[in-house]
Amino acid sequence: MDASNLSLSIDLAAAAAPYEQLQRAVVAAVANGQLAPGSKLPTVRGLAEQLGLAVNTVAKAYKALEADGVIEGRGRNGTFVAEHGDPGERRLQQAAADYAALARRLGVEASDAKAIVSAALDAG
Repeated sequence: MDASNLSLSIDLAAAAAPYEQLQRAVVAAVANGQLAPGSKLPTVRGLAEQLGLAVNTVAKAYKALEADGVIEGRGRNGTFVAEHGDPGERRLQQAAADYAALARRLGVEASDAKAIVSAALDAG
């Protein structure tokens, strides 16, 4: 799983510092399911370039997110969204992320994919 299509924006005129905005955006993306556990995040350098920020700004945000347990660095393998929740919940999160990726690859609209899951849950 990859978060390369992650859409983040930073308002340089906002009162909050850019690294704080980035932290909040990543936490929100994890909370709303846009970033599933195990998703690989862009490199510090890559995200800095994408957002027009200094590398140190992104590194500071990543360090704080890692300290909070939101993300985890895996050395040369990269930075990933940390696993969270109980084991059953993690399995469901991973299954949902895999399903979403499959739906995107097949060109299925989000509303149709949600309807398929709803029907499957209702069929119980």
